[in-house]
Amino acid sequence: MQNSSKISPAESEYAIETQDLSVYYNEFQAVRDVNLKIESRRITAIIGPSGCGKTTVLRSFNRMNELVPYAHAKGKVLFGGRNIYEPDVDPVEVRSRIGMVFQKPNPFPKSIYENVAWGARINGFKGDMREHVKQSLKSAALWDEVHDKLDESGLSLSGGQQQRLCIARAIAVKPDIVLMDEPCSSLDPIATLRIEELMRDLAKEYTIIIVTHNMQQAARVSDFTAFFSLSEDGKRAGVLMEYGETKTMFTRPQRKITEEYITGRFG
Repeated sequence: MQNSSKISPAESEYAIETQDLSVYYNEFQAVRDVNLKIESRRITAIIGPSGCGKTTVLRSFNRMNELVPYAHAKGKVLFGGRNIYEPDVDPVEVRSRIGMVFQKPNPFPKSIYENVAWGARINGFKGDMREHVKQSLKSAALWDEVHDKLDESGLSLSGGQQQRLCIARAIAVKPDIVLMDEPCSSLDPIATLRIEELMRDLAKEYTIIIVTHNMQQAARVSDFTAFFSLSEDGKRAGVLMEYGETKTMFTRPQRKITEEYITGRFG
């Protein structure tokens, strides 16, 4: 990213701000005119029925949609006060500053140590790598479970451990923001609780944005909630229906459609 050393969330009041963001796949408009202001060092949950563009919006925050053929965005996504879709902005640099944890744990077919060290190494980390790996694993609440088997494959871990390894890998690059797309959907309740506790701890240092279908999870872990649904004009584009503090959204939503979704009456 050009002048990336001068681009910092500290330069903006918000971690991410979208302005009239729309995302298309070929001619199909997946989401329309999204205007969001994501608070720094807070957890924001994105909720809504299937097909309303939640993951598309999440992936637009670090230009991951560009890896999908024929996807393109209009509008702005501001990070550190700069639109990440400007032509001279390097998407690889964007993704190092805004990390991603996917729905299904996807550790590399490498050792636990190399899973964490790899991203830091290719991003130019020059310090004590073993200490850096240790601290990343500690931050992901995994060190105590794997400290004596760092040379074993990351694929040998349980599903919940693999997801925490992926979180350690993401934060080893020292991002400002961590995006999480349904990070607990394939995990059992105990592993889910560990990930939720971890998210609360990570929010002390990072901005966390999570897509979830689990209303209880959104209510438990998030500070802010963005509710998306399909447009009511028959065009099936995802639109932002309501956004605000989670406690207010879940107790006193402004829109009837929000209340109906949260209470399970549709979606």
